[in-house]
Amino acid sequence: MKRVALIQSNYIPWKGYFDIIHDVDLFVFHDDLQFTKGDWRNRNRIKTVDGERWLTIPVGTDERRRICDVALPDAAWARDHWRRLEDAYKHAPYFGMFRDYFAEIYLDRSWQALSAFNQAMIIGISKDLLGIGTTFVDSREFGLTAAKGERVIELLRKTGASVYVSGPAARNYITDDRFAAAGIEVVWKDYGGYPEYPHVRQSFSHGVTILDLLFHTGPEAAWYIWGWRTSAKLVAA
Repeated sequence: MKRVALIQSNYIPWKGYFDIIHDVDLFVFHDDLQFTKGDWRNRNRIKTVDGERWLTIPVGTDERRRICDVALPDAAWARDHWRRLEDAYKHAPYFGMFRDYFAEIYLDRSWQALSAFNQAMIIGISKDLLGIGTTFVDSREFGLTAAKGERVIELLRKTGASVYVSGPAARNYITDDRFAAAGIEVVWKDYGGYPEYPHVRQSFSHGVTILDLLFHTGPEAAWYIWGWRTSAKLVAA
């Protein structure tokens, strides 16, 4: 069985995004879709001394473009975001472990496109920091011709998927019977039950960037995303 997920690239996504990546054999960045304003493609939340705050990459106001076509003409945002990340997490126990890794991405590299930045960050965190062995591809590699709902099925067929792992929000527009007719099983990801982790701030939130988890738990980060489920099963047994 080949398990596949298709998701648009997001800016420093939350831990649930990486949970799905870990669940599949092939992860497809579905970035040749319409860019949506006020979504997760170019922004995410961090925890600061003043509570949750947004980090937003400025991408202009043009809404008639695909995610993969969103350009990043000004590099000033990267320096500003790194400064804000450093200020927010400098006292987190594992910030020092990852400081050089992320400083190089934000300060030493030049990014021309939002999709390129997001994908590089997600792949790097997955492989280098979380030890995930999933294969990554971009939907543009498949020469898709179908539209709307049929596009997902076309893409899954071209990847050879037998199982489609999807986030729960997609239930609003996906019907299992259409996938069953194509010979593809749909598995709905459950984001419930994530354990809290020790935090330098008084309040805790699950819905912030993965960087929050990495800076607070270091080498134990993977346990807080998926490893805890094994422990829970052992206790239940």
